[in-house]
Amino acid sequence: MTAHAWIVAALVLGAMALFMSEKLRYDVVGLLVLVALLVLGILTPAEGLSGFSNEATVVVAAMFALNAGLVGTGALEPLIRLLSRIERPWLLTLSIMLLVCFLGAFVKNTALVATFLPVTLSVCARSRTSPARVLIPMSYAAQMGGVCTLLGTSSNLLTNSLAQQHGLAAFGVFDFTRLGAILAVVGIVYLMLIGRWLLPRHIDTLSVENYALGKFVTELRVMKDSPLLGQSVAAAKLGEKHGVYVLELLRGEEHQWAPREQVLQEGDVLIARGDWQRLEDFKQQMKLELAPVAELADSSPAQRRVLIETVVPPGARLVGQSIAEADFRWQYNATLLAVQRRNHIVREQLKRARIEVGDVLLLLADEGAIAHLRRESGLVVLSERDEGRQSRRKAPVAIAILIGVIALAGFGVLPIVVSALLGCVAMGLAGCYSFEEVYEAMDWKVIVLLGAILPLGIALDKTGLAKYLVDHGMQLVGVHGPLAVLAMVYLLTAVLTEFMGHNPSVVLMVPIAISVAHVLGVSPVPFAVTVAFAAATSFATPVGYPTNTMVYGAGGYKFTDFMKVGIPLILMFCALSMLLIPHFWSFKP
Repeated sequence: MTAHAWIVAALVLGAMALFMSEKLRYDVVGLLVLVALLVLGILTPAEGLSGFSNEATVVVAAMFALNAGLVGTGALEPLIRLLSRIERPWLLTLSIMLLVCFLGAFVKNTALVATFLPVTLSVCARSRTSPARVLIPMSYAAQMGGVCTLLGTSSNLLTNSLAQQHGLAAFGVFDFTRLGAILAVVGIVYLMLIGRWLLPRHIDTLSVENYALGKFVTELRVMKDSPLLGQSVAAAKLGEKHGVYVLELLRGEEHQWAPREQVLQEGDVLIARGDWQRLEDFKQQMKLELAPVAELADSSPAQRRVLIETVVPPGARLVGQSIAEADFRWQYNATLLAVQRRNHIVREQLKRARIEVGDVLLLLADEGAIAHLRRESGLVVLSERDEGRQSRRKAPVAIAILIGVIALAGFGVLPIVVSALLGCVAMGLAGCYSFEEVYEAMDWKVIVLLGAILPLGIALDKTGLAKYLVDHGMQLVGVHGPLAVLAMVYLLTAVLTEFMGHNPSVVLMVPIAISVAHVLGVSPVPFAVTVAFAAATSFATPVGYPTNTMVYGAGGYKFTDFMKVGIPLILMFCALSMLLIPHFWSFKP
């Protein structure tokens, strides 16, 4: 290999390590790779900046805008109300999977899961069904739906764009539908008949009162007129009477762990754990105050304050910061009230606790600041208490425009990028959103990542690294024929996706897969399709795909729960893909 090829190899390995470590946001990692390629002279400025003008990047941005119009007008509200009437657990799971899978083919799946998550939790509580039995199937169904169309997920658009750069014909909007629909049906049947027995069952034994979104940890300060003054924690029987458990007592600089016999005094701060509603009722009955909210007296009375539950996804800017460093009040005009952590109880003062991926944060925020909080912090809002009802007057317009976008692109009347941009303008002019709202709805991290990481594929080809990897890979499996090589491409893409995300794995694997096809003397189309499907169905870890991360904490899952349910599903999809892809897309050049 040349010196430049070795440098690109080092950059790829370094980027993979950073993606997996989550120490830096993924868009920052992409920019670091791009800057290195430009500074070292491996790419020209035109080549380096080509990702930002790439069709895939523009279409993904346009789809964010279309999704904002669809969700913002309340177009999904009738479906949500329909779900809320279902009480049988198995029917609830099946209904959610069918709805989310269908809608996921046209609506951004992270927005879809965020929309359906609160109502799913509510229905589970009312029907005495553990959310752990429903949320993983919902996340998987969103991914299975996304792979059914070219517009369903950004990795499909990215595959299409890279394939065109390598001389392949563009894929149509519904070219993936045949294979995607079959895999979706098989996946839903698997989750209903087999996967449901692999999901955690121990949570089902808990009562609804003890299992809501989760157990939050917060700080409560004892006031001068509190009935708790002069009592010990043990004598007050807080756990038995109120469902509130005191983990630590803070008295000035003194920390007392698991206090039981200490007599409570004015100004003591209790680090307490429990369901949020119980904590709120306990606070009012015992005349306590939320310690983090004590400084909110200067908040503007003109702004309505609402309670929101948010989850920390991979790549969020707040990951690794202490709560004191995050300073929600200063940066987002919000106050952190409580924290729920998926795998252990927070047993330290909240301001010292470091934010982790999957944490659920309970925030009190000005209503007008919520969009800013979403955009700048990277948090995903799971639910919003006291949220005003959406006006659905524009919902039919938004639905009609989205159908028009899909029809124009699907029947080849307009290119995808033109159709999507036309739809964005139409929604704006029709009043489905203001243009300020659509800029706030954009996930700029994804857009920057696409623009920054796409030139890596050019570098792989230009330096000969892709050819080098292909030649050595062919020595291992090439003698077994194109089907064996296709299986290797699928499994390698799937493994990379679980640890570095679906878009970076597509950028890395598409040039390699197409080069492999050329060496074998067969059509590269089946290999490009294989990368697209393997990257868009990430089932084995909670960090491989954003929807998995969103349900990780809310469902109370362990890391291994995704492996138990997801690995058999990945292997099943791989086997079916090896059978069907050569049938739908021939190896013949």
